[in-house]
Amino acid sequence: MNPIHNLTISSFLAQAPPAGGPAGILGNPLVMMVALVVMMYFLMIRPQQKQRKEMAARIAALTAGDKVITSAGIHGIIHHVKDHTVMIKVAEGTMLEFDKSAIATVHKKDSAAK
Repeated sequence: MNPIHNLTISSFLAQAPPAGGPAGILGNPLVMMVALVVMMYFLMIRPQQKQRKEMAARIAALTAGDKVITSAGIHGIIHHVKDHTVMIKVAEGTMLEFDKSAIATVHKKDSAAK
């Protein structure tokens, strides 16, 4: 007699792993998705928001004499601050007007003297 014919459905079911056993709280895909979103918030979004707020505060506090670098890479000194723009002195006798949003880096004139 062939041993394959002796196998029955009940013998296959007896060898099957248990279905739906407790996988723990981290086995739930919804919990893993929420944990991933929370990690992403604390590792990426929150630091960017903090950096954006700090830069907005620096731009709001621009004064004449501050050294700045624009997003285009132009270095200069603030000559005059208007509502939405700033006049930047880039060379002797050369003034350029930029939007305040184009300012990438600010070095206050007080910190430059230290």
